[in-house]
Amino acid sequence: MLTSLALVFLVGLSFAAICEKIRLPRIIGMLLTGILLGPYVLNLLDPSILSISSDLRQMALVIILIKAGLSLNWNDLKKVGRPAILMSFLPAIFEIVAFIIFAPSILHISHLESALTGAVLAAVSPAVVVPRMVSLIEEGYGTDKGIPQMILAGASVDDVFVIIIFTALVDMVQGKNSGFTGLIDIPIAIITGIVLGCIAGILLAYFFETNYSHKHLVRNSVKVIIILGTSFLLLAVEDWLEGKIAISGLLAVMSMAMVIAAKSIPKVTARLQAKFGKLWIAAEVILFVLVGAAVNIRYTMEAGIGAVLMIFVGLLFRSAGVFLSTIGTGFTAKERLYCIIAYMPKATVQAAIGAIPLSLGLSCGNMVLSVAVLSILITAPLGAIGMDLSYRKLLEKK
Repeated sequence: MLTSLALVFLVGLSFAAICEKIRLPRIIGMLLTGILLGPYVLNLLDPSILSISSDLRQMALVIILIKAGLSLNWNDLKKVGRPAILMSFLPAIFEIVAFIIFAPSILHISHLESALTGAVLAAVSPAVVVPRMVSLIEEGYGTDKGIPQMILAGASVDDVFVIIIFTALVDMVQGKNSGFTGLIDIPIAIITGIVLGCIAGILLAYFFETNYSHKHLVRNSVKVIIILGTSFLLLAVEDWLEGKIAISGLLAVMSMAMVIAAKSIPKVTARLQAKFGKLWIAAEVILFVLVGAAVNIRYTMEAGIGAVLMIFVGLLFRSAGVFLSTIGTGFTAKERLYCIIAYMPKATVQAAIGAIPLSLGLSCGNMVLSVAVLSILITAPLGAIGMDLSYRKLLEKK
């Protein structure tokens, strides 16, 4: 396993640096590393690391949700208001609907499997979007109208919303829930997840503040470990109560992080953001390399034109959802176009959940993973390059 981990980090970071040099997102290099090292090409990774791949991917997802939650500002959320709320679910719903309508005939899968595939693809990538929105806020582009704040908030919540939908659909495909029961569980999971996360966040923020004011200083590294331990416990609560009450552990994790950011001393929050930013560097490599390793490149190539066509159909519907979300905001046509571009890239969530249907032995597993990987390879560069080249032309500087 140690040799495999060495290859994952060293080759993954090398390929990421090469992609960065040619102005492609780093995650593309990591994904290609996994495909190259994985069992379907060079087969250089130890089976033991592949066997715990799903657990490692979930840990990486937790880290990015904590990072996003700590970065969100309640005042910014209040400022952007309604459009941020709409952006957190409307574009995703439009994309899932596109798959339900068109994927059965294009990909030759059932309507329920099409909805599941759409749910995997419906999330925007915080790994691509969040750093760029933070940069826009620092440079002052679009901040007068709260555009980067809106995209940052909407994209972060969008991921959690999609994961909840995906979890419910997986249960339906497996026959665990009826369609009605699965749909009813979604709002219950959202509410209970938020409540549980807020309680955990308040308790941790109180502990950190009390410790800070009494000079019994807990090191920031220890705080990171405490937050991670609490996050894993929240996910465990979801498993413990499965079948009794629906809880979104991931939404609880993000809610906890947002409350910690809101209740803690700004200096403490800033240090935690920096710590989780550094932690994400390692988690990102593991996440994308291991997803690439799960890809059967031959099957992905066979999915080919139909999968690519569905990705662009989904993007078209998604763009319509973004357009509707920004109605009545006072944004210019250029600013709304930038919002559409910013909501294109897919990577993090697709990497975290794309392989789950295959690991569960679902008949659509290979197709879902293939479409997820193709969506990363296509939309991550398009969205990243589009945002980088267009923001000076489409957004006003404060």
